[in-house]
Amino acid sequence: MNCWTRIALAIGLIAMAAPASAADLEIPFEKYELPNGLEVVLSQDHSIPVVHVELWYHVGSKDEVQGRSGFAHLFEHLMFNGSKHWDDEYFAPLQPLGAQINGSTNTERTNYFETVPSNALELALWLEADRMGFLLPALTEEKLANQRDVVRNERRQNYEIRPYAKSRKAISEAVWPEGHPYRHLTIGTHEDLEAATLQDVRDFFTTWYVPNNATLTVVGDFSPDEAKAWIEAYFGPLPKGAEPSPVTEADAPKPAAQTIDLTDAVQLPRVYNVWRSPALLADGDASLDVLSSILTSGKSSRLYKRLVFEDRIAKDVSAAQYSAGLGSTYNVTATVAPGHTVDEVSAALAEELQRIATEGPTEHEVERSINNWQKRFFRTLESVRGKSGSLQSYNHHTADPGFVAQDLARYTAVTAASVQKWAAAVLQAEHQVTVVVRPEEKGGEE
Repeated sequence: MNCWTRIALAIGLIAMAAPASAADLEIPFEKYELPNGLEVVLSQDHSIPVVHVELWYHVGSKDEVQGRSGFAHLFEHLMFNGSKHWDDEYFAPLQPLGAQINGSTNTERTNYFETVPSNALELALWLEADRMGFLLPALTEEKLANQRDVVRNERRQNYEIRPYAKSRKAISEAVWPEGHPYRHLTIGTHEDLEAATLQDVRDFFTTWYVPNNATLTVVGDFSPDEAKAWIEAYFGPLPKGAEPSPVTEADAPKPAAQTIDLTDAVQLPRVYNVWRSPALLADGDASLDVLSSILTSGKSSRLYKRLVFEDRIAKDVSAAQYSAGLGSTYNVTATVAPGHTVDEVSAALAEELQRIATEGPTEHEVERSINNWQKRFFRTLESVRGKSGSLQSYNHHTADPGFVAQDLARYTAVTAASVQKWAAAVLQAEHQVTVVVRPEEKGGEE
């Protein structure tokens, strides 16, 4: 058993005692701000000798201007290629210590994180501060060209070559109107990435990667006094930038009903039904999460039982509320089983979705789903990384890192009536976007 497995088991045992109610749940933290505008959130957890450092830059693909798509994701790569005082791969000094390091980009933010042994906290903070304050002196044409090629290849692999992946672009452009910040994919376009100059990416960095547009969390086994001293020493001298202007509002009408047919190098057809839905944390968001569990979580769930187990017309089926800050999408996806048709699957989906929107779920279904969500909720908080991500997300979306009890309360307050209400409000045929991906026709032999 390796050290990380032992750590995971230890966390799990410590976290098994859940609070009596949502109101009792909390993640102890301290939040403060440096003079340069950097937000800092500290949360101690001395159960195991590791600490998690995470930086959220409050810029995502929604903040990119036309012709400059993919820049936030591009920087997710460039930030690992060295800075002025460590002009080498970012992983090099931390991985020998057993660190877990990564970053990610979505529509809302770009984050960078590392989980390290407690005695490596100062090194992790220094590295993060150096790439925040001194990335540009080490950014070269060669690095830009290299990472641009990496990102374009990632686009090919994940958005173009991967089976069914071309549905992503079709769905995004059908659901969100022209000019909406969610219309373009986070990965960006080949044209925009190829056209990006060194000055373009420098300008993007100068605008968004400033202390006053970032939040630093330190979660785990550390001394607050030491951590504060290191944060002040390494991040404190970095100059405050001009105040960025993130996109915070983007109203758009719901799409009209439409069906988009695509072909791909796949063996079985797949049907995507998509609707616009309430934004993250908005009224209805939690009820739709619970609805997803009722529909497709487990073999006794409604859609799985009907389409996969009983009628055997689908190989798989899933439902999800994809929550985001400026609006969400609700997706129901099914892969057609061999010997059956898209029409059969579509008809069964429509029938079951209409039934739950009209009749609502049972109390037992709602209770089981809420229990599943609570289990998932507490599991997230078992690790220092999970706690950090929660603190960051709550801070980003509500300005309160301690929103955890209110968040869980959204789910425990869901009722059969609220699930039915939001199923009826969202799953409307007149606003349904349907994307069908069919196998490409095989050419005849010459």
